[in-house]
Amino acid sequence: MKKVAFHTLGCKVNQYETHAMMELFKNAEYEIVTDKDFADVYVINTCTVTNVGDRKSRQFIRKMKNLNPDAVVAVVGCYAQVAPEEVENLQGVDIVIGTHGRKEIVRLVENKDDDRGGQFVGDIMQVYEFEDLSLTEYEGKTRAFIKIQEGCNQYCTYCIIPYARGNIRSRNKELVLQEVNRLGKAGYQEVVLTGIHIASYGKDLDEANYFLELIQEINKISGILRIRLSSLEPNLVNESFLRELRKVDKLCPHFHLSLQSGSNPVLKRMNRKYTREEYQQAIMLIRQYFENPALTTDVIVGFPGETERDFEGTYNLVESLGFSEIHVFKYSPKKGTPAAKYKEQINGNIKQQRSERLIALGERLKKEYMASFIGTVEEVLFESYDQEEKISTGFTTRYVKVKGVSNMDYSKKIHRVKILDIKEEKKEFFAECRIG
Repeated sequence: MKKVAFHTLGCKVNQYETHAMMELFKNAEYEIVTDKDFADVYVINTCTVTNVGDRKSRQFIRKMKNLNPDAVVAVVGCYAQVAPEEVENLQGVDIVIGTHGRKEIVRLVENKDDDRGGQFVGDIMQVYEFEDLSLTEYEGKTRAFIKIQEGCNQYCTYCIIPYARGNIRSRNKELVLQEVNRLGKAGYQEVVLTGIHIASYGKDLDEANYFLELIQEINKISGILRIRLSSLEPNLVNESFLRELRKVDKLCPHFHLSLQSGSNPVLKRMNRKYTREEYQQAIMLIRQYFENPALTTDVIVGFPGETERDFEGTYNLVESLGFSEIHVFKYSPKKGTPAAKYKEQINGNIKQQRSERLIALGERLKKEYMASFIGTVEEVLFESYDQEEKISTGFTTRYVKVKGVSNMDYSKKIHRVKILDIKEEKKEFFAECRIG
């Protein structure tokens, strides 16, 4: 039996797509091995959000070819899409597929010597149909990511993703529901709806409430006990949307709204489609409709032209909104994006200082949010069990990580526990609980 290994860089969408390609190879009777093993085929699913992503992609291409010089190396994903010739010219690369056409990967690998050339990257801007890469199983048996949407029409000035993924394409609702049904029957209890810009789901179909209707339909599927959303846009968050969303009893009160900056001039230069005030209003509305929701966000520091006053405005807004977690990124010019050509690029030392301040704030806010659950009883979906330490680990609906001593394995079960304290281990916070 031939062996295939995968290495995935980047986001949850990439992880989903890797699992879908794994299924294609399994169906073709390949054995899936790790990316540290000898294999006949190596697939690198690349990321290009940052220059670091490009570099890591190149490193793993070289590393995998060294494991077996005779192996077929297929490079797919965002980096392959935006720089196909560059990837094709890397030593050891046999096949290049971008962000479309991955359903053909097994055929292309097996007919490598029959096809002329190894690059199969088309113009992603001319792709108008969602490429369905469905799953019947997912790593682990508790939470599964479901890709519902592809592409982005936002064109933020710092972001390469629209050029790598193309314009928005929504997945057929019935196909999504069929996949969720299969996963529910297979024992998965939580699904995470993901995509490049899920707030755009249905907009290419001129369906105003398509996204909300999809969530409502998933809520009816037996076996699935939790529905979690990935990143939303502030402009999607209004009273009518939240009023209906609150009726979805399986929905986890965990909302990720990317802020990026708390300065209106910076937001405008970023081509974000909201103001500081509109973002603030969206957060207030969520808190109005959901009790103590988990609110997470992304922030970019050091965007071209960001003054100290701009940064302080961001810092103060983040602090006042009391996020449960923030992800901080230092701006890095990305070739092919408008912002890379902007003047007033910020000194690296200033970026580092601002990043460190925000990270420290984020750690404080996270601990404060988690501490609000001390003494409460929470439902935890346990995901793992350390047999040696007798520790069960899982997450609440608000994505608070919980650990507790137990003499039995609670994995794949939802159990009510009492939160006792907040602990820190290896720079990671978790809630200590009493099970039973």
